[in-house]
Amino acid sequence: MSKFNKRAYGAVVIKSINSNYNADFTHQPRTLPDGRVYATDKALKYLVRNYLQHEGGEKIFYYKTLKEDTLNPRSLDETYVKYFGEIPKGEGKGAEKDASIKRKMLGNLLQCLDVRLFGGTYAGATNLSMHGPVQITHGINQFVRGEIYSEQIMSPFRNSNDDKADSAMTTLGSQSKLREGHYVHGVSVNSKNLEMLTQLSGTENHLSTDDIEKLKLGLRSGATYYNSSAKAGTDNEMLVWVELKEGSKLVLPSFTELIQVTDNDKRDIDLAALSGLLEQKHILAEIEKIEVYYNKATTSVINLPSGAIELDL
Repeated sequence: MSKFNKRAYGAVVIKSINSNYNADFTHQPRTLPDGRVYATDKALKYLVRNYLQHEGGEKIFYYKTLKEDTLNPRSLDETYVKYFGEIPKGEGKGAEKDASIKRKMLGNLLQCLDVRLFGGTYAGATNLSMHGPVQITHGINQFVRGEIYSEQIMSPFRNSNDDKADSAMTTLGSQSKLREGHYVHGVSVNSKNLEMLTQLSGTENHLSTDDIEKLKLGLRSGATYYNSSAKAGTDNEMLVWVELKEGSKLVLPSFTELIQVTDNDKRDIDLAALSGLLEQKHILAEIEKIEVYYNKATTSVINLPSGAIELDL
């Protein structure tokens, strides 16, 4: 597999209709101080990891697994042992031994696709901080109306801890959802972030072109693939992918605020601001390709950048 030596920028649009894409700890859709609905980067990374593991059959490290005997979640070290066997003993003494353990564990962790993409922090038998080449921003709802509603739901069971006379009654709960949202996450890829870690590990676990294709597949499929009571109605809507020429040092801003969704019957995804950025001569000269993935039967995209390749989601 060939190394991916380029830089790339993009945006992922997630549509949420009568759904709760990313709840806070009160089970409400997350909101900024100004009331705008948002989702964390972790929400999208989770969906990508889930898709790549269950549909792609990839080795994914930072994903909850359960121990067979207790059905409790594994710790970091237990997850490492599950995938790679015993924790390395290390060679030498003192700092040399510690470095040997880190090098071996780092090399093994880089076998996992999610580590090569997103990096991660390991605080267990040793301490490692891995800066991933793929960075994702918080997703901001770019649809002007962010209407949140709550509804009561009934449990089929009574509260067994309630000693009151009416404890024979089943319990009531509530759930909150967003009427309609179109979350825009910014994405950036800098393959150089991984180079030093790969070299220090003494392995050839580089970011590859195959890894990038799998990432793009997860970014445009993960939300639709995942289905739960809260996330039913949350789907992938669009992926914009801007790949720079090899050797380019161009730095682009996040695309999050450059994509808008109009409040009309078609809910047009308007790329006018993004096109204005990308079509500047000094930027256009650095771009190798622009890909826009969406479903033409369900999504309307206007003001596409010049030269953009339209592809099925």
